[in-house]
Amino acid sequence: MIRIAKNAGFCFGVKRATGIVEELIKSKTENDVICTLGKLIHNEQYNEYLEKNGVTIVTPENAPELFKMANEGKSVNVVIRTHGIERDVQARLEEYAKGSKHLTLVDSTCPYVKKIHKIVDENSQNGEIIFVIGQREHPEVKSIISYVNSECLVFPDETELEAYLIKNDLKNKAVNMVAQTTQKLSLWEKCQKILKKYCTNAKIFDTICSVTEQRQTEASTLASLSDVMLVIGGKESSNTSKLVAVCQRLCKRTIWIQTYRDINPDLVGGAKNVGITAGASTPDSLIMEVKETMNEIMEESFAELFAQECEKGAKVKIYTGATVTGTVMSISENEIRLDLGTKVTGVITRDQITDSNEEKLSDLFKIGDAVDASVISVSDRDGIAILSKKKVDVVKNWNKIVEYQASGETVNAKITEATKGGVVAVIDGVRVFVPASMTGVAKDGDMGALVGTTQEVKVVEIKDDKKKAIASIKAVLREKKKAEKEAFWASIEEGTVIEGTVKSLASYGAFVDLGAVDGLVHITELSWKRLKHPSEVVSVGDKITVFVKSVDKENGKISLGYKTDDQNPWNIFKSQYSEGDTAEVKIVGVTTFGAFAQIVPGVDGLIHISQIADKKIDSVANVLKVGETIEAKIVAIDEENKKVSLSSRALLPENEEAAEEAVAEEATEAVAEEAPAAEDAE
Repeated sequence: MIRIAKNAGFCFGVKRATGIVEELIKSKTENDVICTLGKLIHNEQYNEYLEKNGVTIVTPENAPELFKMANEGKSVNVVIRTHGIERDVQARLEEYAKGSKHLTLVDSTCPYVKKIHKIVDENSQNGEIIFVIGQREHPEVKSIISYVNSECLVFPDETELEAYLIKNDLKNKAVNMVAQTTQKLSLWEKCQKILKKYCTNAKIFDTICSVTEQRQTEASTLASLSDVMLVIGGKESSNTSKLVAVCQRLCKRTIWIQTYRDINPDLVGGAKNVGITAGASTPDSLIMEVKETMNEIMEESFAELFAQECEKGAKVKIYTGATVTGTVMSISENEIRLDLGTKVTGVITRDQITDSNEEKLSDLFKIGDAVDASVISVSDRDGIAILSKKKVDVVKNWNKIVEYQASGETVNAKITEATKGGVVAVIDGVRVFVPASMTGVAKDGDMGALVGTTQEVKVVEIKDDKKKAIASIKAVLREKKKAEKEAFWASIEEGTVIEGTVKSLASYGAFVDLGAVDGLVHITELSWKRLKHPSEVVSVGDKITVFVKSVDKENGKISLGYKTDDQNPWNIFKSQYSEGDTAEVKIVGVTTFGAFAQIVPGVDGLIHISQIADKKIDSVANVLKVGETIEAKIVAIDEENKKVSLSSRALLPENEEAAEEAVAEEATEAVAEEAPAAEDAE
């Protein structure tokens, strides 16, 4: 049996980086240049694929050449690898990219690595010492060190760490410790214990990638169940080397390979249980090639053993109830015949193979195929044994279900029917039950909508005595949601612009669904004008673009902004008008000392009673009415207090000069007297 680890292969960060580069390759033109700063990932086969598709590997020393190409009009795309690059190199490239329309810097640094950059930067501002547990020459560690603002020490293992702490008294010094994202869990745990022993006030940040943790735990379990453990990955890959170390503790025949070509049949021959896992930089295609190669080796090994037994004249015992293995000799429309290695020929009729009338037996089998079957009856006189493949399949498939439950593996299941308490699903030909509470369908929702669909499930309970199993769709959805949240929190930061959907409204703001988590836009961040309720601006279901104002990852909270400076009424006013301009304004309020007039939505100006007419008036209300539109001159703008003084009197030809002379005294007095706001004026 061959088992492949669920978390083998590309991790989130590598998938993101390779996806970015592959999209660039798809849209590449003759004028485009695509390059990566160092190897994108530690996998030679994938890097060869990139090279064949025109992607080159460059170093910081090549930067002048890249700048030259951009200056000559070439469209240059520089991709930063998953491990990140040194801070000064990135800053230099970013600065140049800002001033060049032909050079684009594409940052595919893993979000988990960026998180470490931020941690060491923020926690080394005041002379704190930074400890990094990792390999000194690894590109990820080099990039981390560049973000440290004080003393930084790198330790490859717990032995070097303890040796340093014994020689140096750090009890009164501030120490912070992080780990390379692909560090081995057991080593990291030992380092934590040692640091706590010598530095009681040290701060320890858990920076090992969650997928790395899962991959190492899963590899450990798989190795304990295997005769041979194959670990796929590049020889430069740090996380692969750690997987090898984890597996070697539990499986003596642990073999590190880079491709299927590295598999030595002599080393894996005779294995009944083979486990396969792979480092974070291993493509799925490579993993499947290894699996197919192992299948062929195991089949050849079985065939060879079978032939040896036949040569020895070994007799296969045929009796009712026995399980036998035969080789397909002939295939007809309604039966297949097997060579059982005896004088008795095995016969399996269609109804003992499949329940489907549409499947052709010639599509299911080929001459020479090995088939396991259970003996129903034997006739020595006729030389025929009637067999059933179904009976063996039921046992095999049930054992698979038991394995799925033990491993926690996610599998595909076809939903075939809905019942009162849930739905029935079929996994590898075995019916399992998914209770309503585990379907992911809301209470009182329509479970019938799942019928006919294929869902990812986890087998969560086995009732071996009754050969019954319970599966859960919700458990898979929960894991996916958790992974999405981890990826979201690893990548989100202040200033990030993101699209979301308004989920609900409260008196104090709007909650926005950002996909993995919800964020809050406070009512004061929705609009520049005063709102009574968020519904004046947004509605539930609206898709809006927001930006991150602050992030509280510890408590899982995000504050969002919606209003922007280009929507600020005062900025709009200033872009359209200056002192001395004439504007068409609308009267929005009348007081005893003057009238308030809207210049642009959100900005009102005051026309003092002395600036309304060229003669003294007793009542403003007798001259101006709310809702009336008039022309007025902007005579003063108070930038600090964001107030505007207007005059309609200044536009009267015979009084223009006199009105302007009165502005200095009267406008100041008018602003000071402005007690009630325009919206409260009668």
